[in-house]
Amino acid sequence: MVSILLKMMLMSKDTIKQKEWFRIPPWILLGSAFILVPILIFWTHENLNREKKFVTEMMVEKGAALIRSFEAGARTGMMGMMGMQGGSFRLQRLLTETAQLPDIVYLMVTDTNGRILAHNDPQKIGGFHGNGLDLRRISHSKRLNWRLVKYPDGSHVFEIYGRFQPSRGRMPGAHWRMMLDASPPRLSDNQGKAPTADIIFVGLDMKSVEASRKGAARHSVIMALILLLIGFGGIFFLFLAQAYRSAKSSLTRIKAFSDNVVENMPIGLLFINANGKIASFNQTAESVLKLSSSEVLGRHAGEVLPPQLEYLTSRPNDHRQILEKEIDCPLKDGMVIPLDIIISSLTADDGTLLGKIVLFRDLSEIQDLKSEVERNRRLASLGKLAAGIAHEIRNPLSSIKGFATYFKERYRDVPADQETADVMIQEVERLNRVIGQLLEFARPVSIEKRQTDVLELLRQSLKLVEADAARKKIRVALEGPPLGSKVPLDPDRIKQVLLNLYLNALEAMSEGGTLTVTVQAKEPNMVEIEISDTGEGISKEDLVHVFDPYFTRKPSGTGLGLAIVHKIMESHGGEVHVESAPGKGTKVILSFPLEGVQE
Repeated sequence: MVSILLKMMLMSKDTIKQKEWFRIPPWILLGSAFILVPILIFWTHENLNREKKFVTEMMVEKGAALIRSFEAGARTGMMGMMGMQGGSFRLQRLLTETAQLPDIVYLMVTDTNGRILAHNDPQKIGGFHGNGLDLRRISHSKRLNWRLVKYPDGSHVFEIYGRFQPSRGRMPGAHWRMMLDASPPRLSDNQGKAPTADIIFVGLDMKSVEASRKGAARHSVIMALILLLIGFGGIFFLFLAQAYRSAKSSLTRIKAFSDNVVENMPIGLLFINANGKIASFNQTAESVLKLSSSEVLGRHAGEVLPPQLEYLTSRPNDHRQILEKEIDCPLKDGMVIPLDIIISSLTADDGTLLGKIVLFRDLSEIQDLKSEVERNRRLASLGKLAAGIAHEIRNPLSSIKGFATYFKERYRDVPADQETADVMIQEVERLNRVIGQLLEFARPVSIEKRQTDVLELLRQSLKLVEADAARKKIRVALEGPPLGSKVPLDPDRIKQVLLNLYLNALEAMSEGGTLTVTVQAKEPNMVEIEISDTGEGISKEDLVHVFDPYFTRKPSGTGLGLAIVHKIMESHGGEVHVESAPGKGTKVILSFPLEGVQE
C-alpha cells in the first residue's frame, strides 16, 4: 500500500523522467534533415548561380564598356588623322595605353582569319588568336560574346569578343588599318568580295572576381548552415513546446487523479515535510483524528497531532525502513481509538529527506468484528455443549416430574405435600422450557422465505400483545407507509422475533408508556423495522452483552431471548441493532435485505 501511494505521489516526476521530453527522437532529426537539407541545397545552388550570373554580366558590361571606349578612341583618332599630315596618330599606342587599365590582361584586334592585327604586346602582332571560334560569323554579328580562357598555369581569363567597328562606313576595316602602319588602306583578304569587319578581343583578369566568387560562395554556404541550424532549432523548440504542453497536460491530469485518489482513499494520510510541518491531510484523516485541514495544514506536527502519533513521526529512523505499529490514540474530545499506523520516509533521487508519509486507519470496526467472530465462535461451542447437556438433563427431568405428579396424587389429603409437589412440577416445567430454548438456540435455524406484507405481519404480531399492553396501560402505535412491495422472509420466525421484542419492551415499562413500531424502506434495497419503548433503558455496560446467551437482568429471565433473535436475523441475512440509555428507553432496529429473493 505504501509503495503504491508513493508511486502515485511521485508519478508526475517519474512520468516526466521516463518520457525525457527534452530529448528529440531520431525520427524527428531525420525528418527535419530530409526536408531542410534539400531546400537549403537548392537555395545555396540558386544563390551561387545568381552570383555567377551577376559576375558574368558585370564582366561583360565592363568588357563592353572597354570595347566601346576603345572604338570611340579609334574613331576619334581616325577623324583626327584625316586632318593631320604624316598620320602622327597610331592605334598601337592607344591600344597599349588602354590595356594599362586595371584588370585588363590583354587587348587585341584580329581579322576574320584570326591573325592579330593589333595587340597591347607588340611581340604578339602577326600571331593568331581565336581558335575554335567562328570569326566570320562573329564579324557579321553586333552581339558581344564571352568565354573563359584557361592558361597552362591554371589561371583563367574572362574574354569578351565581338565585331570591331571604329568607323561606320562601308569599309569598316580599311580606315582604321591605316593607323596601324600609315600605309594606304588595304582591302580585306577577300578580294572582290564585300569587306568584312575585324574582331576585337578583351581579356580581363579573373583573380579578383574569383576571390569575390569564392567569398560569395563561402558566405552562401555559411548562411545555408546558419539557416539549417535555425531550422533545426525552430523544429527543436516547436517539438519542445509541444512536448512541454503534453507533459504539462499529463502532469495536470496525473496530479488531479492522484489528488482525487489520495483525498478520497479510505485510509488516513498525512505528509510531514522536512521542516516538520504538515503539507497534506486527506478527508479520512480529518474524520479519524477529528481535525480539519484548515487547522493542521502548514502547522508543525507537534502542535496539532496527538502526542502518541507525533512521537512516532518524530522518531529518527532509517530512510529505507517502514515503521508499522498499532497504538491507542487519544483525541481532543477525550475519546481513545485504536490506530494501525504505517510511517515511511520520502527521499529525493540524491537521498535527501523530503519528509514522511503517515498512513493510518481506525481499527475500531475491525476490533468489533474480531470480537463478533470470537463471540460467534464461543456461541457455536456453547451451542454444541448445550445440545449434549440438554438431552442428558431432559430424561431425569421427565422422571422427576413423574415422581412429583405421583406424590401429588398419593398425598392429596396432605396440603403441605400437595404444595411441595406443585412447586416441583412448576420448576421442572420451567427447566424444560429453558432446555427447549437452549436446544432451539443450539440447533441451526431453518427458515422458509416467502413474499410477505411486512405491515400486515406487524399488525398481526401486535394483536398478540394488545391485552398485556392494555392491562399495563401502555399505548401501542404502528407507523409507516405501505411499502408497495413484499419482503422475502419467514413470517413465523419473524413473528417469534417481534413477539420476543414486544414482551421485553412491555416488561421495561412498569406502568404506562408507549410502544412504537415503525417500518420504512431504506436505500439501497433495505427495509427497516424499528421497535422503541419509553421504558427504563439499558446501561452502557450491559448494552454490549444483550445478545450474549444467558445474560439477563430479569429475575425470571433465561437470557436466551435476544440471542435467538440475533440468530434468526442472521439466518435472514439481516441485522439487529440496539440503541438505549438509562431513563431514555430502548430502540431495536431490524434490517432486512431485499436482494437474493426466492419465491
